[in-house]
Amino acid sequence: MRPPFARTAATATALALAVAACSAEESPAPSSDPATSSSSTPTPTSSSAAAPAAKVTGAPAALTSAVAKKYGSATLRGKASLGIWRGSKVAVVTAGDDVTLAVQPKGRQGWKVVGGWWPSLGGTRGKADLGGARHVLVIGSDARPGQDVERSRADAIQLLGVDGTGGAGLMGFARDLWVPIPGHGQGKLNSSMVFAGPSGQTESVSSISGIDVDGYVVTGFEGFEAIVDELGGLNFIAPRAMDSHLSGGQVKKGYNHLDGREALAWSRERKSLPGGDFDRSRNQGLLLASAAIQARLRGPGSIPGALTVIDEHASSNLSAQDMLLVSAAFFRVDPTRVGTAVAQGPTGMQSGQSIVRLDEDSRRAFRDFRDGRLS
Repeated sequence: MRPPFARTAATATALALAVAACSAEESPAPSSDPATSSSSTPTPTSSSAAAPAAKVTGAPAALTSAVAKKYGSATLRGKASLGIWRGSKVAVVTAGDDVTLAVQPKGRQGWKVVGGWWPSLGGTRGKADLGGARHVLVIGSDARPGQDVERSRADAIQLLGVDGTGGAGLMGFARDLWVPIPGHGQGKLNSSMVFAGPSGQTESVSSISGIDVDGYVVTGFEGFEAIVDELGGLNFIAPRAMDSHLSGGQVKKGYNHLDGREALAWSRERKSLPGGDFDRSRNQGLLLASAAIQARLRGPGSIPGALTVIDEHASSNLSAQDMLLVSAAFFRVDPTRVGTAVAQGPTGMQSGQSIVRLDEDSRRAFRDFRDGRLS
């Protein structure tokens, strides 16, 4: 029996990976491959396994060939969106309700189909393939101008999960949780990145939660603002008004179209909130959930363009295949199977500083979330 957790109205519409989801319009990156197919001319292919009449608008010939192999002798008519992640090319090919995910690893010529869903091919061949359960840690760095984003305190710590079968979850972490820090004994969770970088921050989250985290995405204040602005802003329904001293900190209750500065202020404000840092973590979750709603409206074709923008302003240890799969998985989430939680607990003192010790509700939430879904 899964323990019940509070669920916001925004997250009930499903979540998407970080601000990758706040794309205002599809913005595929240009391909360096000059051989592309057109909507009126069949794409030539040298593969005997490829469908002879395959047409994928905007796709390099090699990508068209790779996707056509999935369809066999079936006729393929699709549209490709291209992007970049950590030096590798990523693509989403849509054909009606079918979605094919593909990657061209850095330095390689060929494309590899890594997942997707194909309802047009029937119950067996068309079964969704999204790589199973995954967890990704999204970190907002507190780095100021001139400071190293990956060696500053974490200002936001959010763990996103998918179970690969339609369930998902989003868990925020109180920054002052007392946790093991790799190579440095124990300390506050938000200091782990200072001592051990984003990989150490991820390890601390795994250690306290018992959840195997697949990787991280980390960005700073300037990077966050740039991502939101370059993807066209974020439609957001604020459950309450915010009047903060932070730049961009005036957000009215109800509908807002936030630019990067306003979105950053919403995610950072805590002094005016009754629950302080705990409420701020919940607010960060609301922001990510709203980004997910916007992405769902735009469709999976928006993923490559968004990943390209994030890649420019963030760092990550996730491969192109992993990032593409976990991003696409949120488009298959059942809204009734999405939950949220905040890892928190009572405050106390340790080594002369105020800290947070994990409570039993949070421990139950960890156990619930290990399969990628929160009730």
